[in-house]
Amino acid sequence: MSAPDSHFNRSGPLAGLRVLDLSRLVAGNMLSLQLADFGAEVIKIEPPDGGDTLRHWRKGGLELYWKVYSRNKKSVRLSLKNSGDRNLFLRLAKSAQVLIESFRPGVMEALGAGPDVLLKANPKLVVVRISGWGQTGPYRHRPGFGSLVEAMCGFAAKNGFPDKPPALPNMALADMVAGLQGAYATMVALREAERPEGAGQVIDLSLLEPLHSILGPDAASHRVTGQVPARSGNRSSTSAPRSVFSTRDGGWVALSASTPGMAERLFQAIGRPELIDDPRFRANADRLQHAEELEAIIQEFIAQRTLAENLAHFEAAEVTVGPVYDCAQFEADPHVKERGILVETPDAEMGSVPMPSVVPRLSRTPGSVRLPAPRLGEHDEEILGPLRRRNDNPESSG
Repeated sequence: MSAPDSHFNRSGPLAGLRVLDLSRLVAGNMLSLQLADFGAEVIKIEPPDGGDTLRHWRKGGLELYWKVYSRNKKSVRLSLKNSGDRNLFLRLAKSAQVLIESFRPGVMEALGAGPDVLLKANPKLVVVRISGWGQTGPYRHRPGFGSLVEAMCGFAAKNGFPDKPPALPNMALADMVAGLQGAYATMVALREAERPEGAGQVIDLSLLEPLHSILGPDAASHRVTGQVPARSGNRSSTSAPRSVFSTRDGGWVALSASTPGMAERLFQAIGRPELIDDPRFRANADRLQHAEELEAIIQEFIAQRTLAENLAHFEAAEVTVGPVYDCAQFEADPHVKERGILVETPDAEMGSVPMPSVVPRLSRTPGSVRLPAPRLGEHDEEILGPLRRRNDNPESSG
């Protein structure tokens, strides 16, 4: 993992961009992290009584989720239910280019800080509104937890094994995908706002639609075939062989031979060249139909060798096989270390925290880790102090 000083204290291409982030939990923090990593000043506006709920997702008694997803950000405490704090927030919003919120639809309006108010005060502002189901539609007021979205959009129904129940992801997948698409949408809206004739606008970012959008041509396939996608475990519905196989020493490898040439190399590599002309496996459609038989043949070969032996053998044969890692194995991999895929970020409690480095990699204006995740209210004086003093001065304006 990279040393702290190799990734610390760089500016970025988004330097000068001010982002106010009122969101809670994952999607909004994932969105603002993308901007913060490339130099934006992201100000987390947190409720004074406990802060962002993400702070309370703890591992080993520590705010590890917060430390990872709130690096490069600042924290101030404001309650929009308080008229004085709300006035400070609205004045702060005049200095921002982006505002992110994840309240239920209608809450910001009820607080007197809806998009109409914000855009009147700051016509170039980009307002990102994150919710489970969107700002419109009959479900707009339903709780927007990602698990409900992952269930409803079709993901869970096609995930897992056919003889098992539908499987929800064991991570905040809907939130992560929404956060990434939200960052892209924000940059598109900023490009429009920076035009001489451009203006700010509202981004209606649900958790539902981004996750559904990555499921592929399921709707088109259903119309053509009349069938819904079935759960297929580790198999692919489009090509075979594709699965995971156990090794002699208890490891696992993932194998995908999804092209005719790769399938031929695989058959040669396992010492079964005759399978190339076997009618069960000659074409991809044949291999899909006889996937279970083919997997049994491959498994017999792989089970006779250790993980390291299999990887070396298939790499030499130029067959697409890779290891199934847990997080500890991933951290120890030489490719991960050389690429700096994990970066050590200074931390007052732990000394340093290993976390994913900035992605994607830009050659001229790379992102960087500049700040550790903030303590609740750490930047109250820096950001709110001048506003409060100006408000206390009867001769001040604005």
